[in-house]
Amino acid sequence: MARVLTVDAMRARFSALEQPLAFFDGPGGTQVPDSVVAAIGDYLRESNANSGGPFATSQATDELVDRAHVAAAAFVGATVDEVAFGANMTTLNFALTRTAGRDWSPGDEVVCTRLDHDGNVGPWLELARDIGLVVQFCDVDDECRIDLDHLGSLLSERTRVVAFPWASNAVGTVTPVAEIVSLAHEAGALAWVDAVHYAPHGPIDVRAVEADVLLCSPYKFYGPHLGLAYVRAEVARRWRPYKVRPAPDLPVARRFETGTSAHELLAGFVAAVEYLEDVGWEFVQEHERGLGSIFLEGLPAPWELHGPPTMEGRVPTFAVTHPSLAPGKAARLLGERGFAVWHGNYYAVEIMQRLGLPEGAVRAGIVHYNTEAEVRGLLSALDEIAG
Repeated sequence: MARVLTVDAMRARFSALEQPLAFFDGPGGTQVPDSVVAAIGDYLRESNANSGGPFATSQATDELVDRAHVAAAAFVGATVDEVAFGANMTTLNFALTRTAGRDWSPGDEVVCTRLDHDGNVGPWLELARDIGLVVQFCDVDDECRIDLDHLGSLLSERTRVVAFPWASNAVGTVTPVAEIVSLAHEAGALAWVDAVHYAPHGPIDVRAVEADVLLCSPYKFYGPHLGLAYVRAEVARRWRPYKVRPAPDLPVARRFETGTSAHELLAGFVAAVEYLEDVGWEFVQEHERGLGSIFLEGLPAPWELHGPPTMEGRVPTFAVTHPSLAPGKAARLLGERGFAVWHGNYYAVEIMQRLGLPEGAVRAGIVHYNTEAEVRGLLSALDEIAG
C-alpha cells in the first residue's frame, strides 16, 4: 500500500515545532527535524576528528565527507566532483566570484536582477570596485516578474555573467530559469543562479536548466547552517582556486573548499537530504500550494501584497504592507500573538527600492510543516492588528 503522508506526521518529526509559536520565518532559516539534530550529535560523540588520518575516527570522517558530497550532488542533479561546501552562500559566492574574475578586464559586464538577494549582488559590486567591472540590473514588471526583453537588451559581447535567483526571497517570484540561462549562454556569459530561496520548495536539476554555477543554503531546507555550491566541471577546471599550498588538488569544485570543514554539519546535511527524500517533493509542493492559496484568498484589507497575485509562478513567500502600520511594528505585534514573521528588506535591497518601500515589508513564509490552522490564524491576526 502507498504511504499516506500528513502534515501532522511531518510535524511529529520536529521537536522544535512543539513550541507555542507558528513558524512563518522559514525564509530566514527553517526548523530542522530531529534526525538532523541526532546526526550532528552522533558525529560529535562517535567520530569527531580531522580528515586524512590513519585511525578509525578520522577514517569515519573521511567517509562522512564523501557521503555528504554524494548527497549534495544528488540534491542538485550534479556529479560528485561538481559540488562544494562552505560557511554559507554569501561566503562561497565572494570566493567564487573572485576566482571567476581573475582574468577579467575593466569594462567587462555582469547583469544582476532587481529580484536578487544581495548575496548575489554585493560580491559583484565589490569585484566591480576592484577591477572595474560594470554591473547592470534587469528590471521586473508590476507583478515582480523578470522582464526578459529588458534582460536581452542588457546583454553584449562584454557580458561575463548573468546572476539571478531561482526564486525571490522577498516576494516569492519563481524565475524562468532555463530561459534566462539560454539568454546568458547565447551572449557567451555564465549563468550564475542563487537557489537559496527555491531549495526548500522544489527539486533542483542543474543539468536540466544548464546552469554554470548554483548556490544554496542547507539551513533553508531543514538542515544545518552551511553553504553549498555547484560549479559545472568544464567551468571549474578553467579556474585557479584560492587555496593554501599544502591543500591537496581535490576534484574540481572541491578545490574551492578552504580549511577544515564543519564535519558535524555535514552529518546534519546528509540527514536533511534523507528527510526530504523520504517526504518527497510531491507532498511538499502540493501542501505548500494549498496553504499559499488560502493565504492569498484570505489576505484582509487594507494589507497590500507585493509580488505575483496567484500561486502561479511563485513559492508561498509573501511580502505585505499596511498603509499606516510600519513593518517593524506589525512584525512585533504578530510576534506577541505567536506568529514568527520577518520585516525589513531581508537583504533584497533592489526589489524594495523598485517597489518604493524604504522600510521594507512584512514577510510570511510558508513551508511544508505549516498547517491550515496556522495560516488562518495568521490571517486573523493580520486582520486584528490592521485596526
